[in-house]
Amino acid sequence: MREGVAQSSIRFGPAKALRGACDFRPFLGYAEGIAQHPRRGRGPVQPPHAACRGRGGTHLPDTDAMIDLYSWPTPNGHKVHIMLEEIGLPYTVHGVDIQAGDQFKPDFLAISPNNRIPAIVDSEGPDGKPISLFESGAILIYLADKTGRFLPKDPRGRYKVLEWVMWQMGNVGPMFGQANHFRAYAPEPIPYAISRYTKEVRRLYGVLDKQLADRSYLAGDYSIADIITYPWTLLSARYEVDMNEFPDAKRWQEAIGARPAVQRGMEVLKDKRRSGPMSDDAKKNLFGDAQFQRR
Repeated sequence: MREGVAQSSIRFGPAKALRGACDFRPFLGYAEGIAQHPRRGRGPVQPPHAACRGRGGTHLPDTDAMIDLYSWPTPNGHKVHIMLEEIGLPYTVHGVDIQAGDQFKPDFLAISPNNRIPAIVDSEGPDGKPISLFESGAILIYLADKTGRFLPKDPRGRYKVLEWVMWQMGNVGPMFGQANHFRAYAPEPIPYAISRYTKEVRRLYGVLDKQLADRSYLAGDYSIADIITYPWTLLSARYEVDMNEFPDAKRWQEAIGARPAVQRGMEVLKDKRRSGPMSDDAKKNLFGDAQFQRR
């Protein structure tokens, strides 16, 4: 179901969050919601319907969720899905259909000016006022600081975690994404691009494997460095990478995948995953002219 409240509203279709089926009606807009519907002075009110709340795997009707999550079932989206399940803060999922062009709607751009998912609005920000954040790395650091979990407080430990967070943001995400694009979505095969990015993907699996040779997790204890990296590593088959060639990375991948919160996070918006070939309109929204228009 797609229906509008206002011309500028982002329109989200029906979605399921884990085990709870929810009808997400249009979000009234971040700025509009704060201005017109202050909820105890802390942030935008939720639409008057049953929403899905995440709190350590418990998804119940709730109109007082702390975090509004705007996402889609992609590796970048799953980073935040997993983090929210791990820390147990109540959250409401709003599906942003990136193939249909929801990421270009004005209300979404107000909280994510780079027109990328994921993004969040926390109704209880650092100063007690709402705050919006985009970029998965920034979101994970924020949530770790907010809850005091998965990011060490001591400076040395904190910087070790952050360097591996930045490694994922600057290497794994972009390089894996480029390899996938040229292998699966480019209008015509470009052998140099396919070879260059596929080799880089294999190199990065090697870096991951070496780092994990003498430790259970990337930076000591389980942290946001592991959470942010894990979803991208699940795509090894797309790059013809055999994880048996990287045994320590495979062990790490299996250990993280066994965590209940990770399993729940990977289920968020599962019913929205695309099956079958990508349409021409979806390609335009993801890779074509729609992506490059100034807004």
